[in-house]
Amino acid sequence: MRLLYLICIFIFCSSAAQKVLPLDTLKLKEAKDMLADDYGNLYIYKNKDFSFTKYDSLGKQIGKMMLTVPYKVQSVQNPLNVPLFSENAQEMKFVDQNMNEIQRLDFKQKFGFIRMAYVEDLQQIWLLDDSTKRLIQYNFRNETTINSFPFDISFEDLTDLLVYETKVYILTKKHIRIYSLKFEKLFEAPIDNGKRFRRENDSILVIANNSILKYVPEKGMVTIFEDPEAQIVDKNILSYFEINGNKLYLYSLEKVKATSQQKQQEPQPEIPPQSTEMPVENKDKKPNEGDAERKTSDNTLENLIQEVSEVQTVGVEKLIN
Repeated sequence: MRLLYLICIFIFCSSAAQKVLPLDTLKLKEAKDMLADDYGNLYIYKNKDFSFTKYDSLGKQIGKMMLTVPYKVQSVQNPLNVPLFSENAQEMKFVDQNMNEIQRLDFKQKFGFIRMAYVEDLQQIWLLDDSTKRLIQYNFRNETTINSFPFDISFEDLTDLLVYETKVYILTKKHIRIYSLKFEKLFEAPIDNGKRFRRENDSILVIANNSILKYVPEKGMVTIFEDPEAQIVDKNILSYFEINGNKLYLYSLEKVKATSQQKQQEPQPEIPPQSTEMPVENKDKKPNEGDAERKTSDNTLENLIQEVSEVQTVGVEKLIN
């Protein structure tokens, strides 16, 4: 009965936490990046032709942009105003919910060489100027510089920038670093293939190739979702998303949380304490053949239960982590 119980739990957790979304595999095959907004719409960026396409949750195309140079999509959390930065073109674009360009900022005339840009809100933008080694707070509505801070850091492998509550978050392919505006390093940790930041209220997340991590001041970087076989991962306020084998999978945050709690509450088998007494040899007593067979059978059943438990544990942890 216990074997059947364990197998049923594993099947239930696998089916409950995962859902395949109806997006054509051809649309996902050459995706360089994927983002999901909080309404469930999906954005696919392809490096091959520099296309940026938006789909609804049913796979219907909503809009598409054909770009002439590579652009980095900062965030799609506000689908009415999506910022894209191009280091090559030294400009920032803003597009609306139908992927139409609504504004463009040209940095070539006012600054040196901008390595990375972060749009804080609908008025202010933070710029990392590589030529002057400064972090610039710029109001792009009235085209004025608000502040400028010395920021002499290495720009090697720089992938993203985020400024929040007087802290500057720098992401590279191998590290996350946090500085104060006075250029004091507050935190550093290794990251495997870091791609971009995502801020959810006061929480700072890092989206990597096949994992999502959360910065916790008391603990450092904590992995909240991971699949080593995934090609691309992302999240919105309700779900985790991943592209795996050119298919798009959705994992509900609530169901994953419930699965985690169920796993933690599952009673563990009690292990009887081992005796510390030495066995007394009895040379006159012959071994009981029936006891030997029963011991062998018990060992076989224990091994089988252990193997099934390990399979169930690995499967559930893959969905949760």
